Amino acid sequence: MANLDDAYNFYAGLLGLKVDWTDDMGGMMHIHIQGSNKPILVYPKLDHQPAIYIILHFPVADITATVQELAARGVMFEHYDSEYVQTDENGIHRNGRPLIAWFKEPSGNFLSIIEVTA
Repeated sequence: MANLDDAYNFYAGLLGLKVDWTDDMGGMMHIHIQGSNKPILVYPKLDHQPAIYIILHFPVADITATVQELAARGVMFEHYDSEYVQTDENGIHRNGRPLIAWFKEPSGNFLSIIEVTA
């Protein structure tokens, strides 16, 4: 993570997640995910390089509604049109299961939302 202020604004403000901030070791955040009793630890790294894989998947019940809600808040979804991955106009990959949509956080790491059924 390159900048904790940007990360906090993204995770707490844009995504609406509960985020605790501590000044330990130069600053750390704990992101609380609904349904989990263990928060995700995020900390700054001066020479950060974005991961080339998805670092965090968020399970959702209705991917279309969630994409629309997050897009309205300002989340920019990735769009692909390749031999292996095609997304619709909203950025949702619908060719197979699970349905998935990808987006990036401020440091360039990939996140996704995945539609799950009970």
